[in-house]
Amino acid sequence: MKQRSTATDRIPEATSRLAACTDFVLSNPGRYALFLDVDGTLIELADTPEAVIVPDGLIALLQRLALGLDGAMAIVTGRLISDIDHLLSPLRLAAAGVHGAEMRLDPDLEIERVTAGLPDEIIQTMRKLALDIPGVIAEPKGGGLALHYRLAPDAEREILAALTAAIERHAGALELVPGKKIFEVVPSGLSKGTALAKLATLPAFRNRIPIMIGDDVGDEPAFAVAEGLKGFGLRVAGEHHPPDIADFPGPSAVMCWLDQLSHRLPAAGKLHSLS
Repeated sequence: MKQRSTATDRIPEATSRLAACTDFVLSNPGRYALFLDVDGTLIELADTPEAVIVPDGLIALLQRLALGLDGAMAIVTGRLISDIDHLLSPLRLAAAGVHGAEMRLDPDLEIERVTAGLPDEIIQTMRKLALDIPGVIAEPKGGGLALHYRLAPDAEREILAALTAAIERHAGALELVPGKKIFEVVPSGLSKGTALAKLATLPAFRNRIPIMIGDDVGDEPAFAVAEGLKGFGLRVAGEHHPPDIADFPGPSAVMCWLDQLSHRLPAAGKLHSLS
């Protein structure tokens, strides 16, 4: 069974990384593309996925950025794209959901499922864990599930052992993605990194420097792809990235930085906030 690494001890000079990225975007307004995680990056985490609160001004800010970047901005999330649409309504953006298992290559296009759903055995194992362990919540994700255990932190080892055993029976076809009090199972070969690589080939994003902002284990493949394309992977502090290696202390700092960028874009003066 594959499990994505949670190691963070090799991330160098976080403040220097953010400074270099800021210098680039301020010197080259409109020549970059933004790829943004949501939970823990743009909005604060909550005990359950439904309990998150979208900060005042976030939707209008994202609209300004999307227009100012001529569409070169996408959401790259572990959530369903339809959930993101609900959170950010009426704004629709290019997006990758469920760690690349869903894609919407243009805001005006339909959501496409990239792969088949998880095997029934995995789904049933995850549902049983949610039923048997008080506080564990199963979040539907199209053809799959995620298990949240923020309300049952002592259950981590039990959940991990059960999912590991179930996945190992599928001969490397599945991968376990741990996160901030969450476990997800995805098909091997899909990640936020593969999603970013696909989005980066689209006309709106082509020939731009990618900037990925995220906060969790699942964002690491996207950081690697962005940096491999001579771009930047910016980390938000939290349970995965300690403050001393993170670029932002939390989502409010990300919003502040993005707001500063939005006012430096060439078309910024022509934009209007959502009503």
